[in-house]
Amino acid sequence: MARERRCWIIYINRTVKKRMQRKRMEKKKNPLTWLNLMVSEPYYLFHFLAFFSYFVIRSSASQVLSPHILHRLFHREIQAILAFSVLAVIKVVKEETWEGFISDTLFFAKVFLVAISLIMDYHLALWYIVVFSVIFILAQQPAYEGLGTSQKLTPLQLEALLTEGNTSRFWLVEFRALWSPTCIRTSLFFPDLSITYSNKNLSFGIVDLGLFPNVAERFGISLGGSMAQLPTYILFENAVEVTRFPELDFEAKASHPPITKKLLCRHFELDRRLLEYINGR
Repeated sequence: MARERRCWIIYINRTVKKRMQRKRMEKKKNPLTWLNLMVSEPYYLFHFLAFFSYFVIRSSASQVLSPHILHRLFHREIQAILAFSVLAVIKVVKEETWEGFISDTLFFAKVFLVAISLIMDYHLALWYIVVFSVIFILAQQPAYEGLGTSQKLTPLQLEALLTEGNTSRFWLVEFRALWSPTCIRTSLFFPDLSITYSNKNLSFGIVDLGLFPNVAERFGISLGGSMAQLPTYILFENAVEVTRFPELDFEAKASHPPITKKLLCRHFELDRRLLEYINGR
């Protein structure tokens, strides 16, 4: 009986995840969604203008460059397109989030664009390096905007929720800062986990350390250095910290596993806690 119940819970979780993925895919396939992002988000708009400028420059350069250079340039463009396509396919298979996929593919595209520009003129390559550096400084890739069933919390709200006896027994809190590329790449994980695992015993909250940097010291989170501690996930039981990821000695380790939903589920034993809730423990 217990085994059948566990299988049923796993089936429900997988069904919920598939529905969420299907909805996100349908939204991403909508051309109006991409057009709206391109116009409203400076990060995407600036990159589009930078890449589009190459076609204008390429068209003008074809009238002044020698046939030998044009022939060589055409072959290098074909090679770059093929290499970029292979890398994009690999990333779309490996990456769990669109944010991570877009970040990596844009990086590859910028590398190939600068390399191809060197064939026409090294001044053009230097110009693109400057342009992409300015974009990096001025614009930031937007994070996933959904919250799932999690709540955005201020430090005072977090303290109140942890200390009040009539709230959830467990609180899993994500401490993040949207200036961190890792936080942007993993911004989808927490909302997805909250939809699957939140219940009366376990609630999910998000604290933005970009807005409340003083909270970092209160919970032993380092914002300096390589920002390897961002994002930090802490599980509280009745206002007492049970466990966290990454651990406090995380930076001292030689290698750091990438953050995935599977890793977070295993570290915080979310499946077991959901089963305990179902069984009334």
